[in-house]
Amino acid sequence: MRLLVITVAYPPEIRSASHLMHEFVEELKKRGHEITVITTFPQDDLTKKGSNKNYKTLSSEEGVEVIRVKTLPLYKINYLIRGVIQLMLPLIFYQAARKFISKKPDAIIVYSPPLTLGLVAVWLSKYYSAKTILNIHDIFPQNAIDLGILKNKILIKFFEYIEKWLYKKVDLITVHSPGNKQFLIENKQLLPEQIKVVHNWVDYDFFSKAVRGYEFRKKYNVDSKLVILFAGILGPAQGLDVIIEIAEKIENKSMAHFLFVGDGTEKKKLEDIAANFKLSNVSFHPFVSKEEYASLLKDVDVGLVSLNADNKTPVVPGKLLGYMASELPVLAVLNKESDCHKIIRQSECGFSFKAQNQEEIINAILKLEKDEGLRKNMGKKGAEFVRENFSQEGAVDKYEEIFEIIRPAPAG
Repeated sequence: MRLLVITVAYPPEIRSASHLMHEFVEELKKRGHEITVITTFPQDDLTKKGSNKNYKTLSSEEGVEVIRVKTLPLYKINYLIRGVIQLMLPLIFYQAARKFISKKPDAIIVYSPPLTLGLVAVWLSKYYSAKTILNIHDIFPQNAIDLGILKNKILIKFFEYIEKWLYKKVDLITVHSPGNKQFLIENKQLLPEQIKVVHNWVDYDFFSKAVRGYEFRKKYNVDSKLVILFAGILGPAQGLDVIIEIAEKIENKSMAHFLFVGDGTEKKKLEDIAANFKLSNVSFHPFVSKEEYASLLKDVDVGLVSLNADNKTPVVPGKLLGYMASELPVLAVLNKESDCHKIIRQSECGFSFKAQNQEEIINAILKLEKDEGLRKNMGKKGAEFVRENFSQEGAVDKYEEIFEIIRPAPAG
């Protein structure tokens, strides 16, 4: 099929969503699909290689036609300004698509967030008579309401109207866990047949083949520590202030060190909290490239997943699968609704807790610190589980089944 993928997350940006979409596109290309990607010019958190490269509006990148559009900054900005920019995105993306797409797509796949990009898919579907798939990772505006980012009742109604309209107009919705499907059925009155579950995926071979080189342990001066890594966006959705509180409570009880590798709107706040506590068991470092990330995961001892307790949606953070593929035991501090609890329980890859259970979290850290055999056993179980259940090949298999469902019947 000829497919159009619409996303703001794409390399050379090194966010987890960028890697996810790149792996998805690569697997589709391997299977003979003809792909066009519409995305933004790279803005933030770039690899050294990516930051030195000049990108064009229209180019072929690894055999994929990529259309890049110029937008105002999308990250590390005031949420009100971000909301205004996201309302501008559909028109910018639509104009670029009309100008540069040379061949009619059979289907359009749009990655959300931001939800507003779904408007582009619907508009283009009418122009090209193409089918549409809306891939929802974060359920907006509910997640923004839960976190107190979106409070204005008029704006809430406005975004809920867009959300409801899109759900009616797209041909199919995909979500990354059964809990997200159930949430949409119960809270958005969608029919089960409108939604397909396609789990997030991970390039298992890429992570499993990396070797432990102790490079990052030396670089970050954590050689003798039990290193607990959080890698990714440091924003309000992650609720990482709880982790800093835990670090303060165990500083004199444990050799655990909390290593934060990433960036986001909450980073300065978290650094200030750690500084006020005068913590020596917490450190912050910038994003690393995808290749460095695989090595980093081999150099640490525990993978940390964290979500703000105020979240009410069943989101599963994508970083979980990278940890598991790297044979890292997982420590998860989550909202009670997250489907991450279920994955950890089924795979036996680690411990998961609600954010309020700080004593239980501390006990789990001490247990992981004392028992290397436990860490290795959890890591191996996680790797086996992710290899069997979360491959990119399996995810694209499901998308190809969806293509057959939405494919128009032959004339006559």
